Amino acid sequence: MAYGKPPLEDDLAAFAAGAIGGGLPAAVLALMEQAALLQHEPQQAQALLEQARAALPRHPAPLIALYRFHFYGHRLKMARAVGEDALAIARTALGPNFGDEVPSQEQARHDAAVRFYLFVLKGLAYLNMRLGDMAEAHRMLGALRRLDPEDHVRGAVLAHMLKHFESGGGTDTAPHYPVRGWPTARP
Repeated sequence: MAYGKPPLEDDLAAFAAGAIGGGLPAAVLALMEQAALLQHEPQQAQALLEQARAALPRHPAPLIALYRFHFYGHRLKMARAVGEDALAIARTALGPNFGDEVPSQEQARHDAAVRFYLFVLKGLAYLNMRLGDMAEAHRMLGALRRLDPEDHVRGAVLAHMLKHFESGGGTDTAPHYPVRGWPTARP
């Protein structure tokens, strides 16, 4: 890895597998599956997802499930809080020097932990836009632009949307798509 002293390769491999549900004990997987069946009972579903998260606090899969639960339930502030936790967990997996150097194109395309981090930044930028915190959306998009200058995770679309909104375009009219690459002005 190009960003300082690398964490143990086994830790990154475990994180990568965890991002797609690997390494889940059967009991935690059962909690998450049970929560999915209780969409009509959001308090019970949330309790199960919180239990799954407490059982594996550094594993990305319970966090992803909890994030999606809040996001699709339109509890955007709660989704943002879970997203911030996910960003911290990904940063820990990537090591203390992650971000000192821009990840390589190969890492931005294929390294699960790097991609997870970039997608979480993109998700947080979107949530902050939806919640009206444009300064924080700019901060997240700036970090994403710096770490993903080739726009592998398509964060530039959000930057274009934010620029369009702030230039008076409003939310009822979309900028012309397809948008390719980062806008020339501040994201």
